[in-house]
Amino acid sequence: MQKVVSVTSSFTKKQLTKEEKKDWHFKDIYTDSIPGISLEKAYEFLKGKKSEKVIVAVIDTELNIDHEDLKNQIWTNKDEVPNNNIDDDNNGYIDDIHGWNYVGSTEGNSRSKYYGHFEYVRIIKKYDSLFKNIVSVKEVHENRKREFVLYQKAYIAYNKRLKKAETNLEDHIVAKKRFIFGEKVLTKYLPESEEPYNISQLDSLKQKLKDQDEIEKLDRLIHYKKHKNTLRSINNRISLYRETIDYQLNFDFDERSLTNDNTNDLNDAPYGNNKIQGFQVFSHSTKISSVIAATRNDTLVEGINDKVQLMPLSISVAGNEHDKDIALAIRYAVDNGARVINMSIGKNFSLHPEWVYEALAYAEKHDVLVVTSSGNDGYNLDKKNNYPNDAIDGKEFLKNFIKVGNTSYKVDSILVDNSSNYGKKEVDIFAPGTKIPCLNRLRMTTDTGTSLSSAVVSGMASLLFSYYPNLTASEVKQIIMESGVSYDIMVLKPYANGEKRDPNKVPFSSLSKSGKIVNAYNALLLAEKVSKKKQR
Repeated sequence: MQKVVSVTSSFTKKQLTKEEKKDWHFKDIYTDSIPGISLEKAYEFLKGKKSEKVIVAVIDTELNIDHEDLKNQIWTNKDEVPNNNIDDDNNGYIDDIHGWNYVGSTEGNSRSKYYGHFEYVRIIKKYDSLFKNIVSVKEVHENRKREFVLYQKAYIAYNKRLKKAETNLEDHIVAKKRFIFGEKVLTKYLPESEEPYNISQLDSLKQKLKDQDEIEKLDRLIHYKKHKNTLRSINNRISLYRETIDYQLNFDFDERSLTNDNTNDLNDAPYGNNKIQGFQVFSHSTKISSVIAATRNDTLVEGINDKVQLMPLSISVAGNEHDKDIALAIRYAVDNGARVINMSIGKNFSLHPEWVYEALAYAEKHDVLVVTSSGNDGYNLDKKNNYPNDAIDGKEFLKNFIKVGNTSYKVDSILVDNSSNYGKKEVDIFAPGTKIPCLNRLRMTTDTGTSLSSAVVSGMASLLFSYYPNLTASEVKQIIMESGVSYDIMVLKPYANGEKRDPNKVPFSSLSKSGKIVNAYNALLLAEKVSKKKQR
């Protein structure tokens, strides 16, 4: 029996082999010197034990349910007759065979992408008529002061993001012109048949040039190429910043033209459609679902537990998720038998947090575990808001909610990924989330972020429910928290983009409530102990 003990830097493994990179998050710190979740050891322990399938709801983007490694793990609503345009099970959703798309468009819509506002834009739009001419909170009625403060914070965030987007757009338009000027110098002096040119060729050409203007143009091109910029990548960034300005930050953009509902009315439902694959633009949910449940013993990517049924609930767009969509998706998952809900989503503002709190409480009442990502801003969440959460005014009110941070495969000062949010009160535990093998719509890939960490924990939780179905959601949370591995090392704190990293190290244990990294093997040992005790 593996004992939960502190791990020191003597376990450090500097480099992973090509084979280890394929599933490093499954490895064991004690036998492999890799800070994974000991899944291989866990499955050795589970040999010969009986299991049952568990429904895991994935509240995320659209999902490729036809993917070879996922299609056998997709939930089917057996109470609904396919494609008869009737709500057979009377749950309010017509032909919801495999889940629901809350951001689904009407038939024949030709838009190729979904866009949505950032949450602070929605807040400004809602309260602008009330507060736009008010300067001080002293001018506001007592009942409206909280809303006014929220409105002010939203405007600060909006102006900051708009300025950043406009500056980045302008910088990249200039970069594009300079890139083209540099390439014109190349075509003048180097034969096109030798493309693409390497850096040494460009440096050599620069030494031969006499014209100062041409030297400067070529020098800028060399700079771009050294940083792996191409004309295509620059154009992509230009498009991204224009889309941010034209859609996500544009007050006049009708973000719900596809659903045609009132987002300030929770009862204005249902809306969307049953096409959970959507336009097949986004791959986030496919990545998350593959980490949780991709077919095991496969040549591509192995999930943590393929004895699950994935329930796809699409709510995410290129922007922030709506509280209404989140709340309704949680309730749908609960009402249709999910035992675990994975929400690899997050935002710093919330217009209707009460709707989500009520839905989370509904999940707790019906014994459903909710796992969320902590976010990738490098923030201390004890000082900054991150929604969804399980605390109102700093007071935790749920026992079925886990928020997860991201760790890497290096047992040293950068054990915690530098972009991961953290917090001794607000982040429950950490899990592997750096360069995790996963599936996008077309092929195997790797990705990094707390979204992957959340998926790891959801996969683990489903494993516990599969083999020990008499456990409650709160018990599974407690087991995951208690059974994690402690790492007795000093680490660098994550930092926000654009800020300097604090060189002072802190104990890894200070960055989350549990101070640990999840461990599947330890969790199963403890789960069996708790489960047997309940059977007496």
